[in-house]
Amino acid sequence: MASATSLTILEISAIFLSITALLTYVNHRFIGLPTTIGVMVISIVLSIGAIFLGFLGFDQLIDYEVSLLEQLDFTEVLLDGMLSMLLFAGALHVNIGDLKRYRLPIGILACVGTLVSALLIATALYLMLPFFGFGLPFLWCLLFGALISPTDPIAVMGILSSAGAPKSLETVIAGESLFNDGIGVVIFVLLLGILSSGDIPTANYVAHTLAVEAGGGIVFGLVLGAILYYMLKSIDSYQEEVLLTLAGVIGGYALASHWHLSGPLAMVMMGLMVGNRGRALAMSDKTRHYIDLFWELIDEILNAILFVLIGLEVVMIAYSGNLFIAAGLTIVIALLARFIVVGMTTKTLQRQLDLPTGAWKVLTWGGLRGGISVALVLQLPTGAERDILLALTYAVVIFSILVQGLSVGKVAKSIAPDKQAATL
Repeated sequence: MASATSLTILEISAIFLSITALLTYVNHRFIGLPTTIGVMVISIVLSIGAIFLGFLGFDQLIDYEVSLLEQLDFTEVLLDGMLSMLLFAGALHVNIGDLKRYRLPIGILACVGTLVSALLIATALYLMLPFFGFGLPFLWCLLFGALISPTDPIAVMGILSSAGAPKSLETVIAGESLFNDGIGVVIFVLLLGILSSGDIPTANYVAHTLAVEAGGGIVFGLVLGAILYYMLKSIDSYQEEVLLTLAGVIGGYALASHWHLSGPLAMVMMGLMVGNRGRALAMSDKTRHYIDLFWELIDEILNAILFVLIGLEVVMIAYSGNLFIAAGLTIVIALLARFIVVGMTTKTLQRQLDLPTGAWKVLTWGGLRGGISVALVLQLPTGAERDILLALTYAVVIFSILVQGLSVGKVAKSIAPDKQAATL
């Protein structure tokens, strides 16, 4: 049996970076899909090929891939390594004025929508899975609802930029995705704590935890952003200013995690401050150019690596016939929950919202899931329940990115940008 010998962090990084670079070249040279989608498609094909060769008795390739992936902690790589930089890079180019204009739909979808979606998905899953022999306790279904409900800012912002959606919808979807993953992570952590301890927390404890982690993360991000703004304004040297933003992101995320604050929300707030007030008042044209270029490259490189990892991780999942059918139904459940949340929001607040007619189509179909959902499900305790939820999570994520991601542009083009009423 072939397997990857114990490798150093440098060797593992070199392997995955080289694979990513090769796949981006192949995609750009021969396939021509959007980079994130293209590299994930190729890596999935490679993983399926390795699995097929395993069925034929050639186990060396799949054994090596599994061994290599086992040495790479996907959750740690994403949540502690990539996420801070990806969120900051995404928030850096979001206009605060646009966010304020659409703060009502963004706030409702990010906060209330995440909670409602989690409950809808959990209930449907709890009722559906026993028909296929996979009955799960309701708490496990709630955990799945919490990790799959947030739209992933990494997937959303990486694909929306080329989808051709009206500006208003792009702002709402991007704004929602930047905030609802922080909410989803906090809810997931609360539920995971209940699963680990067996104790049901009081309403006061839940409210306090949400206020401290989410609210504290927002305040911490604003403070970091203000400090970084002052430092950027006090000098005019693009090398040092780029370095300051990098240190602020990595160091700030580490501090937020150490103090049990929401690191994702902190990075979003800091990115908004630097990208708006900092860009306008604290940077020269030269500095602005280099900071934009640096974070654009970071965003592109890390996105490519992340989607390659998602594709390669497919070999870690064991599907059976019933589980495959259940996964297909779970995709439908996730889409229906998203439709209900979006429909309730756009219909109830039709007069207050300033969105194009038929906005619900893009808001529903553009609610992509991605690496954050995978990272969270991998944090669950090892066992049969985790294996089931891992398979369901991958099904939703892969469908979301490949099918929804490739077709959201066509859906966006069907929206009339000149009609300013969000209606069903």
